[in-house]
Amino acid sequence: MAKAVAIMPGGFGTLDEFMEVVALVQTGKVRHKLPIFLFGGDYWGKIAEFEAMVEFGTIDLIDTDLFHIIDSVDEAFDWLNAELLEWALDHPGTGMTA
Repeated sequence: MAKAVAIMPGGFGTLDEFMEVVALVQTGKVRHKLPIFLFGGDYWGKIAEFEAMVEFGTIDLIDTDLFHIIDSVDEAFDWLNAELLEWALDHPGTGMTA
């Protein structure tokens, strides 16, 4: 039912929940557009570095596009509006309004 997921800085539990959501989107278990953003670039910029996983072939480079790191409420609002508007325009009749 969620239209988007916001992940705030946290510990292992937060990281576990983030990985669960990303895995569900990556594997196609979530079939609708689900924008995921990590709030706080200083924190998540250090935590969410998955380039080594790409190098080892455990994820594809495109998987790093499944989430977006954001630093401000205004940026989050603008990014979410753009993501959800794009989905609504591409999928009329989904209950999402432009």
